[in-house]
Amino acid sequence: MAHFTYTPEGVCSKLIDFDIVDGKLHNICFQGGCNGNLKAISKLLEGADAQWTIQRLRGNTCGAKPTSCADQLAKAIDQALH
Repeated sequence: MAHFTYTPEGVCSKLIDFDIVDGKLHNICFQGGCNGNLKAISKLLEGADAQWTIQRLRGNTCGAKPTSCADQLAKAIDQALH
């Protein structure tokens, strides 16, 4: 198991923690941001394939921002894998 911590940029969330075990995501936790939505994202992605998650979430925006917490999670996972 590998644990990762990522500091997102341009979003309300201040920190993203997650684990990758055999290419699958576990224990995703956002600090700050839209609490209910980010808890839901974390629950929905528990056990999801890391590469699949990157493909699905990359480029997602929030309002007028060019990124979102979901997009930042995709960037965090990509960074963790490479």
